[in-house]
Amino acid sequence: MKVALGGTFDPIHDGHRALFERAFELGDVTVGLTNDELAPSTRQEGRFVRPYEERLADLRDELASFADEYDREFEIRELEEPTGIATEEQFDVLVVSPETETGGKHVNEIREDQGREPLDIEVVEHVTAEDGDPISSTRVVAGEIDEHGNLTPERDGRDPVA
Repeated sequence: MKVALGGTFDPIHDGHRALFERAFELGDVTVGLTNDELAPSTRQEGRFVRPYEERLADLRDELASFADEYDREFEIRELEEPTGIATEEQFDVLVVSPETETGGKHVNEIREDQGREPLDIEVVEHVTAEDGDPISSTRVVAGEIDEHGNLTPERDGRDPVA
């Protein structure tokens, strides 16, 4: 099975890892990584996004461990538009998070307009941080939590120098 997913992945956290894991469970994976022009427009909060090459290196390292574990192939492609690679004919499944499910449905509308079969859309639920809220790159960058969803010392009342 050929699986697609996409995103900015800055920084990579356990929520992303849940997406990657599900994708590799299903088949060989192609990840679309937003380029430097597209990435800022995907961030509603307007925060800084690291350059494409830095995100690409981190993503490649992360995906390699999943590929080894599941004995799967992977490819990373540059995304220049929000619907990205998923409208291409070769894919069977699109892995999304709850907030990108609507985008996945839009991809299927485009595919149907092009005379292609719709993709199966696999929604992976959020991974929650220790405070019960979803892990997100925005929260990691803001220093609220680490990449695993642990509250930072400043946020949970611990003395950060202890």
